[in-house]
Amino acid sequence: MVEAMTEIGIDLGNDFPKPLTDDVVAAADVVVSMGCGDACPIYPGKRYLDWTVTDPEGLPLDRVRAIRDDLDTRVQRLLDELAPHPA
Repeated sequence: MVEAMTEIGIDLGNDFPKPLTDDVVAAADVVVSMGCGDACPIYPGKRYLDWTVTDPEGLPLDRVRAIRDDLDTRVQRLLDELAPHPA
């Protein structure tokens, strides 16, 4: 995934998955997880999305690019939904 993200100008060299903390979830409008399921903290009134994503570990670069692009599409759609652009 690091190589696929570097191709589009995003450096993941020092990044790592981080757990959802109570503070992060409490401050969020929408909580998006990727495989968290029932392990994530639940707060009433929060919107939760659990996106199914193929684990890119060990996959060829073209498959990793497809995963990256799918996530980008999902994020863009969510952003458009949360803050629609004026017509």
